[in-house]
Amino acid sequence: MHLLLVGISHRTAPVEVRERVDFQARGVELALRTLASRNPGGSAGEIAVLSTCNRAELYMACDDVASAKTALVSFVTAFHDLDATAIEPHIYDVTDLEAARHLFRVAAGLDSLVVGEPQILGQVKEAHSAARQAETAGPLLNRLFHSCFAVGKRVRTETNLGSGAVSVSYAAVSLARKIFGDLEGRSVVVLGAGEMGKLTAQHMKSHGVRQVTIVSRTIAHAARTAEAIGGATAARWDDMDAALAAADIVITATGAATPILTKAHIEAVMRPRRSP
Repeated sequence: MHLLLVGISHRTAPVEVRERVDFQARGVELALRTLASRNPGGSAGEIAVLSTCNRAELYMACDDVASAKTALVSFVTAFHDLDATAIEPHIYDVTDLEAARHLFRVAAGLDSLVVGEPQILGQVKEAHSAARQAETAGPLLNRLFHSCFAVGKRVRTETNLGSGAVSVSYAAVSLARKIFGDLEGRSVVVLGAGEMGKLTAQHMKSHGVRQVTIVSRTIAHAARTAEAIGGATAARWDDMDAALAAADIVITATGAATPILTKAHIEAVMRPRRSP
């Protein structure tokens, strides 16, 4: 039995490609059950899916690595209804010990976009929990994931990797507090409805901000994130001018934000506002 990893991440693909391979949106449980029913490469039903805003990775115990790899790549494109030629160049695969080492690095925060960010270990645990609930985690994957939990915890306990503003969301809140002091009553616009945008908005809410507005290219994504946060509102990309003009704090949590922030957007922020 071999361990196979097939994935796509911030190291291999831009954000617009990663957003199209979001297993959370389509349903991780559905993906697990679909794969298990196909038994690619003699997987014996051992499959786990790790899906975050920066990665989508499938871990599988299999007999035939070559056929399992082909099946997984084909599944990723078919499950998300994508053109294979647009996705396959961004997909990577590793096996056995290297696959285990990769997961250990992921759990420790060493493979994150922001090295040491604290959310990833919990996300890895959620991936294992989902596989257990779907009954797709067998002896090999259970041992692998429990080992990576220990590695992740040890790295955070015995090193300084997780100290300070190691996550984008934590850093955003820290910087805002340095500028404004107390954040109570402030208005915040978060550009991006992904996981990092959601975490940032939640952190802002916990510090007493008055209003959080989530802006996304897809209004449905913005609405889902706003609902998950509670007390937040959603806005369309086309309504960005009005949202920025009313904001005290603007946080970009999407790689698409930079080219879209034009002179008109900046002028909207710089226009003086009446005091309440």
